[in-house]
Amino acid sequence: MRFGIVGTRTSSPCGLARFTAGLEGALSGGGSCVRRVGDGPPPYGDLDVVIMQHHDGTTGEDVTDMGEGLRVPVIVVVHIIPKDPTSQQRSSLEGIAAAADQVVVMSEAARRRLYLTYAVDRRKVTTIPHGATLPMIPQVKRPSRPVILTFGLLRPGKGIERVIEAMTLLRDVPGRPRYVVAGPMDPRISVTEADAYRNGRIDQARNAGVADSVSFDSRYFVSSALCELIQQASVIVLPFDSAEQVSSGVLVDAFANGRPIVATAFPHAVELLGTGAGLVVAHDDPTALAAALRQILTQPRLAGSMAAEVRGRAAEVGWPVVAAAYRALAQRLIAETPRADKRLRGAETTGLPD
Repeated sequence: MRFGIVGTRTSSPCGLARFTAGLEGALSGGGSCVRRVGDGPPPYGDLDVVIMQHHDGTTGEDVTDMGEGLRVPVIVVVHIIPKDPTSQQRSSLEGIAAAADQVVVMSEAARRRLYLTYAVDRRKVTTIPHGATLPMIPQVKRPSRPVILTFGLLRPGKGIERVIEAMTLLRDVPGRPRYVVAGPMDPRISVTEADAYRNGRIDQARNAGVADSVSFDSRYFVSSALCELIQQASVIVLPFDSAEQVSSGVLVDAFANGRPIVATAFPHAVELLGTGAGLVVAHDDPTALAAALRQILTQPRLAGSMAAEVRGRAAEVGWPVVAAAYRALAQRLIAETPRADKRLRGAETTGLPD
């Protein structure tokens, strides 16, 4: 099967680029032919299925324009579904759903929001989890001091200040746990804003008297290095400010690596952690956050049961399983699209012969 994945290659460390690279690698590794497609329609007759991604900027017209140059089904992966959309966001997402042959969302929370908030054809919507790289080594040696880890691109809204405040309540925990914030600043914000945010968090830790227990690592971790980083942690904390997030690659990465997770109550976390894989706390409640972290750090049996639950389900989000779901969806769409329609779809818009 020949896939075209729409998007340009970028060295920018963003979640969308990581998702695209992960899906591309998994489909290729499963025996499919995958080609990255830039702006404009790909060469006529070269592909079986095209996968596009909707993330803020994509519009229904983009999908229509792409589809008009193709004889093949178009799958659109929707990363962001606003709960209270503007009129432009609503028309864009509804236009995408109308123009695409199939829409993929990454959680049941995303599916429900799409159904409740937007006018879409439910038959066109499929849930396939956000993929993640599964660890090659089942377990790594952990540092002597327990590590509370937040990783990913750093920017305002990630809730780092909330965890630093919680650290003041964890000074008596045996082993003197430390909080590690790993990842570079988000390149989508200005250098001035980035420096101000990081320096503000460093000042906050110093003023709160926990500077020796809070550290920042600005490296960008990928693949095996990211897996090792996550597995060294005693607990992963995702204290996001947003209460809307229905898809989180960072959450799925933590889940795939079998570590206990504490997260604020954004929809994807509530859904993924609800079976005992972690603890969900209210937003803007550092005391509740500290209590949840304390539970995991001081109750080995609880931490072990959470880790076991996550490890038992990790394969669900592994890239091989996710890629297989995309292949199965593609095969179904190909089978459901009459060959004559495919010829007409291309011939009418490209002027190429049958």
